[in-house]
Amino acid sequence: MPTQTQPARDLLDPLPADQFGYTQARHLLWRAGFGGTDLQINALVEMGLDAAVSLLVDYENIPFEPDRRDAFDKDIMRPLSQEEQRARRIAAVRRDEDSLARFREMRQQAQRDDRRQMREIQAWWLSRMIQTTRPLEEKLTLFWHGHFATSYRSVEDSYHMYQQNRMFRGNAKDYAGLLRGIIRDPAMLRYLNNNQNRKADPNENLAREIMELFSLGEGNYTERDIKEGARALTGYTFEDDAFVFREQQHDTGNKQVLGARGPIDGDGFVTAILRHKSCAPYMATRLYRFFVADVGSQPDQLEGVHATAVRRLADELRRYNYRLDRPLKTLFRSRYFYSDDVIGQKIKSPAELVVGSIRSLGVPARDLNLLVTSMERMGQNLFFPPSVKGWDGGRAWINTATMFVRQNTLMYLISGQTGGNTRLARFRRGEIYDPRQAIPLLLDPDRPADAHEVVGKLMDLAMGRREPLAMDVLASAALENGGVENGNVLPGLLILITSMPEYQLC
Repeated sequence: MPTQTQPARDLLDPLPADQFGYTQARHLLWRAGFGGTDLQINALVEMGLDAAVSLLVDYENIPFEPDRRDAFDKDIMRPLSQEEQRARRIAAVRRDEDSLARFREMRQQAQRDDRRQMREIQAWWLSRMIQTTRPLEEKLTLFWHGHFATSYRSVEDSYHMYQQNRMFRGNAKDYAGLLRGIIRDPAMLRYLNNNQNRKADPNENLAREIMELFSLGEGNYTERDIKEGARALTGYTFEDDAFVFREQQHDTGNKQVLGARGPIDGDGFVTAILRHKSCAPYMATRLYRFFVADVGSQPDQLEGVHATAVRRLADELRRYNYRLDRPLKTLFRSRYFYSDDVIGQKIKSPAELVVGSIRSLGVPARDLNLLVTSMERMGQNLFFPPSVKGWDGGRAWINTATMFVRQNTLMYLISGQTGGNTRLARFRRGEIYDPRQAIPLLLDPDRPADAHEVVGKLMDLAMGRREPLAMDVLASAALENGGVENGNVLPGLLILITSMPEYQLC
């Protein structure tokens, strides 16, 4: 396998088929999704590398309930009707404070209802990530949510956030389509103030962030490119829930942006971005950072195998017109993806920790709203990224406070308890689950249970590795508490295993 100090010339060439085993299949499920059970891991091993990667990447072939436009109320934050606008104008002219107060209360009630719906949408997406049969689709949706970061805190319209989430999912493997969609997305237009972008007074926010954060990276455009890009996006706004192009507010004059010239509009601006030499390396770096390693977000920050891999991915992004199918297959089949420098070296995001624990260990989701709150306390509040830069990720996920929440959340998922005694045999029946749901052959009825082997299997599933010293300690503890056949001991073992630092990695 290639290493950091000994880069391989063909590090993105395929892993030999006979080297794809349990460890590699488990790794693939975690990075291209949110983990898997013992049965799912073994099923991928049986399929072989190529078929396993195709199953995950070509997810359109797998049935799953599609998003519905009417799943949530689109009219909570609706604009006033013409009749209501007329009534409010009359009340203002007449200084009718009672009528104006009713309009204010109507608005405040709508805001309260919308905040409540936003919470429902958070729980809906968390549930979708947990239940999906197309895990890469949701993993990419999560990636794009952090890449094209948009916060409800500024948008203040839950349905617009839901619409954007659906757009990310519907175009998850088409970066070019997403870039064209984001300049028409009501949530983003509101978030970056492009609804105020008019030819008489251009607003540069969206043009700047598209180039700096969404496509090219720092230092690969000029202030003139920003100004000209803003002119290209004039008149791009929305009414209620739909994109609207206001032609009378659009600057139709000639522009010069990123080397392109002419009466460039929003689509012309996107085309210029996609043709720019910095776009593919920047997006390859962002994808590599999300799926492979916690590296810097700018291509010029990379060295060694990281730089080599990103160059290869960038070439494939260009070759396939920014469709992600082939580049992701190349990555997920590569030798380097399954090297010791990659497996178990990435810190799980709160979403990966919560969703992955449920999907891989078979624990019940219990209370989705409580889990949404736990993720917020871990630093990842869905639909509320901290800024237009999204979440920093990597080591930023881990500190004293978030580790406490992470461990308590795992305790809750496994035991149903939110804290307290972690001794192996002290859980009350009815509050626990049976880990044999995740590993059906954990206890073989045809032979006596071996505590060391049971602990080893739990470690294989939970951490992808066995720690000999910890195995000895846990096996001894299990025997002291009645043995692994004791129905309360297995969950206790799993709580102790998931509290180990290695469980925070994937």
